[in-house]
Amino acid sequence: MSGKTTDWEAIERAYRAGSLSMRAIAEANGISDGAIRKRAKKEGWLRDLTDQVKTATKEKLVRSSVRTEGTQEQVRTNAEIIEEASEQAASVVLAHRGDLAMWRGIANKLCVALAEMEVTDDNHNDFARSLNAGVDAQLKLIKGERQAYNLDTEEGDKTVSGLSALMDELSAEA
Repeated sequence: MSGKTTDWEAIERAYRAGSLSMRAIAEANGISDGAIRKRAKKEGWLRDLTDQVKTATKEKLVRSSVRTEGTQEQVRTNAEIIEEASEQAASVVLAHRGDLAMWRGIANKLCVALAEMEVTDDNHNDFARSLNAGVDAQLKLIKGERQAYNLDTEEGDKTVSGLSALMDELSAEA
């Protein structure tokens, strides 16, 4: 470790928020996850704000208004910890949504190209490989979008599984 002072208050906030792994917190602060576990046990830290952070994150995503705050207060309340962690989580999810939109455009281009492609004896194998890759990309995209837009439900999972089976069946027939 360098001569850097460890910011235990920031580490405690991240630990209590529960949205980052202990390893991620340790790496971000240049210490070992064992040191965090030891300090958390010694000081009685609890990862008790995870559900509240998730709820606040969902609310932010509905509003889609992300703002940043740079407060350096020494004492943080639960509400402030939840605000900070949910702000970070909402920012990550919104970035994922943007990336997924770009990937949807790429997958759509592949779909259009395959739809317009004439299948011959010479290109049948290439077409089948491209179709399988396209189906796989589409399923991954659907799963990613469902996660990024908080659509993961038991019923939604059945829909994706059914769609996956249908697309597998269609690609097998190609």
